[in-house]
Amino acid sequence: MAIGFCQSDQTIILDNAYASLDQRLGGTLQDVIQEADFQGKTGTSLIVRLAPHSPIRKLMLIGLGEADQLDGEILRRTAAAVARSARREKVNTLALHFPQWQSPSQTTQAIAEGVYLGLHQDHRFKSDPEAAKLAEYPQTVQLMGMEHQITSLNQADIISRGVILARELVNAPANIVSSLTLAETAQNLAATYGMGLKILDEADCRDLGMGAFLGVAQASDIPPKFIHLTYRPSTPACKKIAIIGKGLTFDSGGLNIKGAGSGIEMMKTDMSGAAAVFGAAQAIAQLHPKVEVHFIVAATENMISGNALHPGDILTASNGKTIEVNNTDAEGRLTLADALVYAEKLSVDAIVDLATLTGACIVALGETIAGIWSNDEALASQLTNAAATAGEKLWAMPLEEKYFDGLKSIVADMKNTGPRPGGAITAALFLKQFIDSTPWAHLDVAGPVWTDKEDGYNNPGGTGFAVRTLVQWVLDRSLDQA
Repeated sequence: MAIGFCQSDQTIILDNAYASLDQRLGGTLQDVIQEADFQGKTGTSLIVRLAPHSPIRKLMLIGLGEADQLDGEILRRTAAAVARSARREKVNTLALHFPQWQSPSQTTQAIAEGVYLGLHQDHRFKSDPEAAKLAEYPQTVQLMGMEHQITSLNQADIISRGVILARELVNAPANIVSSLTLAETAQNLAATYGMGLKILDEADCRDLGMGAFLGVAQASDIPPKFIHLTYRPSTPACKKIAIIGKGLTFDSGGLNIKGAGSGIEMMKTDMSGAAAVFGAAQAIAQLHPKVEVHFIVAATENMISGNALHPGDILTASNGKTIEVNNTDAEGRLTLADALVYAEKLSVDAIVDLATLTGACIVALGETIAGIWSNDEALASQLTNAAATAGEKLWAMPLEEKYFDGLKSIVADMKNTGPRPGGAITAALFLKQFIDSTPWAHLDVAGPVWTDKEDGYNNPGGTGFAVRTLVQWVLDRSLDQA
C-alpha cells in the first residue's frame, strides 16, 4: 500500500483513516514515521516490509510537499512513480491513498492518469520476454476512498488511451508509420467511433490548389494523404472548431538534407502533431462533448529524389499566395499552410494547429514547454488554462509583425524561412499568412513530444504531449453557452 503525506514541520500525527489503519497494523505506521523522522517533503519516500502475518506486505510512504502547493500534476507524477515502483517490486495488488486536491473527481482523475501513463511501456519492437513479464505487475490498483468516482476513472482511462495511441504512433519508425498508415488510423477511428471521414488523394489536393503541401510530397514514393476526420455530437453543437496536426512521417530535410548531428534518425517524430490529433480524436469521440471538431492532417514525408523540391522553387498555396522555398528543410509549415486554408473554409469558430515546427522553440523554451502563438487573446487563454488543468506546459510567445520583414521575397509573396534569430516567431508569422479572420493558435511542440529518459509519467520515447490539453480545451468549450 502507498500513502501520500503532505509536508509537516513536525512529526506527522495520524488521524482519521490513517489512525484506523495504524491500529490494524499494531502501531507500525506511526512507529515507522517517527523512527525515520518522515515529514512528507517533496521527493521523499520510505518503503517498509511488514511482518509476514500482516494483511499488507509492503508499505510505502510518499512525500507530497507543502499542502497548499499540492496540484494535479504532483498527484499524477507521484502516482506514476509509485506504480512503477510497485512494478519493480513485482507487487500484485497496489492500494493508493492520497489527500484530496480540489474535488474528489479531479483528484481521482489525476491519480488514475498518473497510474495509467506511468505503467504504459511500448515493447512492440523488442524481443525480450522478461520485459513483457514485468509488465504484468501490478495486476490490480485500488484508489482508496475513490471507488465511487466511476465517471472520473472512466474519463482518465479514455484520455490515457488517447495519449498512448499518440505515443505509439510517434514511437513507431517511418518504415512502419507512413501517410498510408495515418490514413488507416483515421479509417479505424471513424469506423470504431462513428466519426465522419474524408481522405483526399494527390489528385484531389491538386484540384484544390494545394501546391505547398504537394510540393513537399513530390519526392516521396509513398502517396500523400490529406485526412479530414470529423466528430459531430448527437445534439446541436455549441461550438465548431478545427484542430490541425503536422503529419510529416519522416523528414530527411529534402535537398537541404539534414547533416551529421542533426538528429535525422529521430525524424520519425515529425508527425507528433498528427499523433496528438488522432489521440485527441479517439478520446473526444468517447467523451461526447457538445462541440463539432474537425481533425485535419496533411500527411506525407519529405524525401530526396530526381523529382524533389529544389531550393529556390516557387510554390502556390491554395489561397493563391506564392512561396519561395529557400530551405526545403522548412517543410512542415508548407503542409500546414494548405491545411489552415482548408480548415478556415469550414467556417469554424477557432483553429488550432500543433507541430514539431522549429528547433528554435526548443532553444527558447527547453524540452518540456511548448510555445503558443495566437491572433486571439481569448483563444490563447483558453488553451493555456486547459494545459494547466491537464498538467502540460504552454508559454505564450509574441507574434512580432516586424519580424515578417525577414520572410519577404524578391520573387514571390514570401520565403518559407527567415533569419536565424527569432526562428520560431517567423515560423508562426509564416503560418499566420494563411489565416484570414478566424481565431487561430499555433502550438510549437518540438520540445515536449519526446523524452530520452523516464520523466514523471512519461517513459523514454514519445510522450503523447498535447492530447490531454486538446481534450480539456474541447471539454471546456462544451460548457460554452454562446
